[in-house]
Amino acid sequence: MNKEGDNMLDTYGRKYVNPIINTFAKILLKCRCTPNCVTTISLILGIVSALLIYWDITIPGVIILWISGFLDSVDGAMARIIKKSTSWGTLMDITFDRVVEMAVIITLAIKYPNSQLLFCFLLCSIILSMTIFLTVGALSHNNGIKSFRYQAGLTERTEGFLFLSGMVLFSGVRDGISILFTIAIIITALQRMLEAKRILDK
Repeated sequence: MNKEGDNMLDTYGRKYVNPIINTFAKILLKCRCTPNCVTTISLILGIVSALLIYWDITIPGVIILWISGFLDSVDGAMARIIKKSTSWGTLMDITFDRVVEMAVIITLAIKYPNSQLLFCFLLCSIILSMTIFLTVGALSHNNGIKSFRYQAGLTERTEGFLFLSGMVLFSGVRDGISILFTIAIIITALQRMLEAKRILDK
């Protein structure tokens, strides 16, 4: 069974923000933007946000990070509206999401060398969770609205952005937030592993 819609902010809050996302999607389509173009803009803004954070322009950096994340939702809505969800678009979306996350975490690791080990653990947890996520997507049948099987969990993209924002803005508790983020992702990986067993072990 596809558990899409069963967990946390991305799924609980989606119905409230969908009208805004769909409105922007329609506006961008009228401007003749393509979903892949918006995905690319989202990537560029995410990298710009990491650079701003590196230069200690933190609040604008975090704002641009969230704009990047918003556009990451808009591109999918655009593809669904025009019914042109492609495998290449899915690959771009998932890959660029990870690039943005890595850019921010690596930026923080460069700025705060004493916390590099914690950031390494954080990146390892993301790799573990995404390995399970992508493997299940490749091995199972999709019956959701996305172009691949979406495994929800404790930590989805919105929670990730909240943790990243906290790590950037609250330097005094940065290490603690990093540890909590890592634990939350590991829990998500375990959730996905248990769901994978139900899906695949049939």
